[in-house]
Amino acid sequence: MTIISRYVLLELLKVFLVSLAALTLFMVVIGLVKEAQQQGLGAMQIAALLPYVLPEAMRFAVPGTMLFAVCSVFGRLASSNEITALKAAGISPLVVFWPATILALAVSFVSVWLNDVAVSWGREGVRRVIVASVEEIIYGRLRQQRSYSTKQMSINVKAVEGRRLIRPTLSFQASGSSPQVTVSAAEAQLRGDAKAGTLSITCRNGTIHVGDVAAVFPDTIERVIPIDAVSRVSEKSLSPSEIPMVDFNKEKIIQVHEIDRLGQVKAAQGAAALLSGRMNDLVPAHWEGHKLVVEWRNTRLQRIVMEPWRRWANGFSCLCFVVIGIPMAIRMKNADFLTSFFLCFLPILLVYYPLLMFGISRVKAGALPPVSVWAANVVVVLWGMWLMRRVVQN
Repeated sequence: MTIISRYVLLELLKVFLVSLAALTLFMVVIGLVKEAQQQGLGAMQIAALLPYVLPEAMRFAVPGTMLFAVCSVFGRLASSNEITALKAAGISPLVVFWPATILALAVSFVSVWLNDVAVSWGREGVRRVIVASVEEIIYGRLRQQRSYSTKQMSINVKAVEGRRLIRPTLSFQASGSSPQVTVSAAEAQLRGDAKAGTLSITCRNGTIHVGDVAAVFPDTIERVIPIDAVSRVSEKSLSPSEIPMVDFNKEKIIQVHEIDRLGQVKAAQGAAALLSGRMNDLVPAHWEGHKLVVEWRNTRLQRIVMEPWRRWANGFSCLCFVVIGIPMAIRMKNADFLTSFFLCFLPILLVYYPLLMFGISRVKAGALPPVSVWAANVVVVLWGMWLMRRVVQN
């Protein structure tokens, strides 16, 4: 590697690593503050969330900081006429292009891994930390605001003394055939069991209302409820976007088998209706529920097939941004790295992301093959190569 190539690579690494650290730190702080506000987290819970939030922040920060590094370094080289000096010395500008391209290629593979880790490991880790800390979260919120509520239940207290809730009122929302339950007590205590996934609420000396029926209890009653019912995080998502890369083939096989099974069930039920003379069971309205289930399964299969392509395309956006960023930064010849960055990011914002969103939506709908999510990457790379060719020749 020539001296100029090593120089460019080192400059890129310095700018990339410094800006990546700064932007990631900023995004982590924003993410933790958001979770702390929504969940009422304490210092210990925030510290436990840090490793799980980090991949999520980095997967968004890496492509932008890669483009920022390229714009900063190549904008500075062009403004000081170093690219022109290379041409005058008979050296092709490709000598300084290759280090950036190779670095972007390596970073792209890391970005693909971050996209997988963030959605499959990071999000589930955040959920586990919050669920495991739900007892402390509720106590903390009750000490501060005297109330805590979710979709399934709400707790209001007059005061909190240590682990004792003074004059609590607990309301459990009606679900299905179960009526609404309201408990008013002199005091209560919470006890969470993360392993069992339950929260025990022990109430002393109060009144319980079940629908329109009321009863007084002078001693204690205990109600055990699932932690998910009192946690402000949803249950583990079944979305394909949170499936680990290694599990996609297994999930695809499961969906195909389930669709085949539904088809066999429909055929068997139709045959039974014909043999027994139940013609009403053959009208389209009778199969509406079955049709909706099959459509949902097919949509999920489409998303499972598409998701690996999307993660690879998102990861390799780093390489695309570098290919378009290098020639644009050189052509602008602007030493102001912020101006150069925003001008280079503008075509990405106007072309890359709309094309990516369009490809994802059409693939989800089954109108295009999964490889179509790479259309935005291909367009940007071809555009960048055309610009590079003009930079080399001019």
